[in-house]
This record gives sequence, structure tokens and C-alpha cells, in this order.
Amino acid sequence: MTARSRLADALDTGGPVFGGWVVGPTAIGPEAFATAGYDYVGIDCQHGYLDDADAASMLRRLEHVPIATVVRLPTADAAPIGRVLDAGADAVVIAMVESADEAAAAVAATRYPPAGVRSFGPLRPSLGHHPADLESRVSVFAMIETAQGVSALADVCAVPGLSGLYVGPADLAISMGYDPTSAWRTPEVRDAMSHVVTAATGAGLVAGVHAGNGAVGNTAAHMGFRMITLASESQALRRGATDHLAEARAVEARPPESAGGYR
Repeated sequence: MTARSRLADALDTGGPVFGGWVVGPTAIGPEAFATAGYDYVGIDCQHGYLDDADAASMLRRLEHVPIATVVRLPTADAAPIGRVLDAGADAVVIAMVESADEAAAAVAATRYPPAGVRSFGPLRPSLGHHPADLESRVSVFAMIETAQGVSALADVCAVPGLSGLYVGPADLAISMGYDPTSAWRTPEVRDAMSHVVTAATGAGLVAGVHAGNGAVGNTAAHMGFRMITLASESQALRRGATDHLAEARAVEARPPESAGGYR
């Protein structure tokens, strides 16, 4: 029987799935995202304060938290990819993919010989020990975040074993000569992102993207993106903290005796 991951199950519903993002060593962030109803949490080993060993440790602690897990890695190096998969990651997102060869290397890092270069060493008994099951539960996303990556879409999408494409709007905007903070407001960048969606969908792949907030996430869903990261734990904390402070300072705040909370 083919093994399934939480991420694959969520994507099988046919609609968009929404995720949070963590950049530091924490179990509270993923647990909070899970409690809020998010479908997955991304663990960032590219721009965050984490390496693959930190991610593997976090993944072991999240084994019984009801949320899918995605790890972003800076390259298709097989060793770190293998470590996070051995610890139970549902998917890996490989940054800055600009060619079919780079996408194929990412897929190979998730497959055992003779199909790939992954070394056998599962760390979570609950995932089983059959190589075919361990391979089949893993999703592999190539991150498209440069103009060169967009130009190579047809070749990248044709790579066997690839699960999807994941857009990094800020880096894509920079590579096209635009301000990274205005990626979603720049027609040329939006057109490039739409091109990624079209290419992925046409190849039977999942299109994913970093949105940054719920409003942009809604826009992304209407564009056809299906795997949409809404916010990092720091963004969610700032927004929640700001809302709490604004409520506390409001002139028409409820009197203490009518408010809920701890006593």
C-alpha cells in the first residue's frame, strides 16, 4: 500500500492549502499554526536561523502535531535533504532552481538507488521502513524565483518525480529588475507568476507561492496557486500583538469585569 503524507492528503482535496512559516527553532509556532487550522508549516533552512539538523530535531518533535511539514533548503545537496526526510518531512522545497538538471538533482536526492542518491536511514518508525513507501510519501518542489527559472519552465516541468513549482516573488522581482517589496503589485512580475501557474497546471504539478499575508494569499488562490504560504511566525506574532495592544488601548474597551481571560 502506497504511503501518504499529510501534505498529499491536503492537496488531494482539490482546493488551495494554506501554510505558515518558521525561521527559528520552535515547536510553539507549528503548534499554533496547527491549532489555527493551517494545512502545513514550512521550516526555513535557507534564510532562517536553522540548519538541516535543527529542522530534523523540530520534525521529530512535531510527529504528533496535526500539520503537514515542508522544509526549504538552499541547494539540492543530498545529505541535508536526506536528513530532513529521515526525520519525517512531508516535502522539500529547493531554492533557486533554474534548470531541468537542478530539478532532477533535487528529485534524485529524495529517491533511493538506482533511481536516486538518497541513503537509507529512517528516524521515525511510524513512517515504516520500506524504501518504496518512504519515497512515495515525499513531495519535491522546485523553487522558481529568477527570470532564468521562468524561461526554463517547460524543461523543469518535464522532470520525472517533481511534485510542483514554488514561486519566491521577492527574488523573482529582483531578477526582473523590480523592487522586491512590490512584487505582487508589479504587472510584469504577476504575469511571470501566472506563467508558472499555467506551466505547473498543464504538467499536472502543484503551483505554490510565498504570499506573505492573508489578503495576498486570497489573490494567489484566485490566480490558481494551490500551496500558499501566508505568514511566518514572527509576522503572525506581530499582527496578533498589534491587535491585542490596539484593543487594550481602545477608548471603548470593555470594563475589566466583563472581559474574558485569566483571573
